[in-house]
Amino acid sequence: MNATIRRRVVVSALALSLAAPLAACGSDHQEAPEGKDHIGLLLPENKSTRYENFDRRIISRKVAALCLECTVDYANAESSVEAQRTQFEALVKKGVKVIVLDPVDARAAKDWVDSAARQGVQVIAYDRLAEGDVKAYVSYDNEKIGRLQGEGILAALGSRAATADIAMFNGSPDDPNAPSFKKGAHAALDGKVRKIVYEKGIPEWSEATAKKEMTDLLNARGAQGVDAVYSANDGMAGGIADALKSAGAKNVPLSGQDAELPALQRVLNGTQSFTIYKEVRPEAETAAELAFRLLRGQSIASLTSTTADNASRTGIPAKLFKAVMVTKANLKGTLVDSGAVRTDLLCTPSVAAECASLGIK
Repeated sequence: MNATIRRRVVVSALALSLAAPLAACGSDHQEAPEGKDHIGLLLPENKSTRYENFDRRIISRKVAALCLECTVDYANAESSVEAQRTQFEALVKKGVKVIVLDPVDARAAKDWVDSAARQGVQVIAYDRLAEGDVKAYVSYDNEKIGRLQGEGILAALGSRAATADIAMFNGSPDDPNAPSFKKGAHAALDGKVRKIVYEKGIPEWSEATAKKEMTDLLNARGAQGVDAVYSANDGMAGGIADALKSAGAKNVPLSGQDAELPALQRVLNGTQSFTIYKEVRPEAETAAELAFRLLRGQSIASLTSTTADNASRTGIPAKLFKAVMVTKANLKGTLVDSGAVRTDLLCTPSVAAECASLGIK
């Protein structure tokens, strides 16, 4: 993160691409009798820029375009499982029959989701696959993202791959997307590198923890004791890059995910090999349309081209979008030319020369 996936107070490339304020869609907090024509939207945290500024607004705008009489009942859990449970149960008590849920903790949500399903409430798992009787799921193909990251590490290593010692910083253990990133990365790396010398899931995707762990590893193995670092997201990559720089380690391929602005600048200056770009708009708009169709009793088959499984249900109708690897070579064509990132914010003095060399103005 979504892959993922993206737990920092930073301005992401995605945020920049959607910087213009979106008009309010009706009122997110208007009351209607017994939740009639209401869609619940529960997002997990407000530390990263995307949820408050973009997912919420895009989903609300799309719902308004589809249904003038509909209202989005929105709440943010601010990283608290208990707060999200209370928010979820309040929507069910109100009579809301469709809830878009991005869970703080997918396993903890199972009891709420199952209880709601027994009361006729349909839950759409958004960005992360919640446990329980979920009606539909919208996200990115997280295993493919992990594989893409692993392949990016191999490409950055080139002929050094077969003799390379790799450190792997996986996503937070409580994030259901993290195992998929890890599985995909291993599918690409296993048998292609010499050894995985370190591997750990970093709680809360913490940049500070990743930096400390990387520092300790370099202290133990020496500045040149790690040949490449798999980081599941850009936030952790920032801490890892700082640790590598402090240790004097050079030419160490480093992965990331989320196309955050600082990561793009690291890609430009060569301290991060690549990041993964996942556009929120199609994911959010699909979730909104799924919610509207379920609210109106319409088929969702045309919106769900595949299926997904959680621990308690198989064959959940799903839409999984594809992500894009962004390197220095394709950053301009992928993000700049499409308007996904503002060049005045990207090309700060520290990377102005790199921008100029790529024709980024």
